[in-house]
Amino acid sequence: MAAASGSYETIAARVETEIEIERSRFICTLARIGSEDAAREVIAGVRAAQPKARHHCTAFLVGANGELARSSDDGEPSGTAGQPMLEALRGEGLGDVVAVVTRYFGGVLLGTGGLVRAYTASVQESTRAATRVRRSLRTRMEVRADYERGPALEAELRRIGHVPLHVEYGADMRIDVGVAPSEVAAFAARIAELTAGAVPCAATETVYVDDPA
Repeated sequence: MAAASGSYETIAARVETEIEIERSRFICTLARIGSEDAAREVIAGVRAAQPKARHHCTAFLVGANGELARSSDDGEPSGTAGQPMLEALRGEGLGDVVAVVTRYFGGVLLGTGGLVRAYTASVQESTRAATRVRRSLRTRMEVRADYERGPALEAELRRIGHVPLHVEYGADMRIDVGVAPSEVAAFAARIAELTAGAVPCAATETVYVDDPA
């Protein structure tokens, strides 16, 4: 899930797909989340939107390496839904994601093997439909410049590939840039070079951020 370079993939936006197997409908809702509470909010929302479904089986992974993993069979035979869904998410290399598969029973029993295949396929269908986003570990560098230097500095940063994470206008201009942890010293030196040492630059935190599209 997390690469050696300190990156992993999640999805850009919520998707919903549906497959039908032996007259049973399997509707998968796949959403990006950042915490267990957020995952449970998505699950509750799907349950509320489709109260007549027989099952709402779930799986979610939180963190770059899926440090928090949870799943539920929601009344299906043990091990036939939630765990296969979780393994499908892991197999796709995704993190910070929740899957809810809503099943409307079609009257035909699928057996344990059939259920495992159906729930796995339902999640895989949604992962194929989703747009993916790569997140990388970056140190947030805070650059503060006056309005004489700030706009030109922002333009130069963009030109050399450092797209700002955030730009704030106040008494001065604050430009936040995400830099690979190994490049912090070089980035600070570059800012000093571009501004003749007149613009302060400080590392604030190291977090995962979305890579520029």
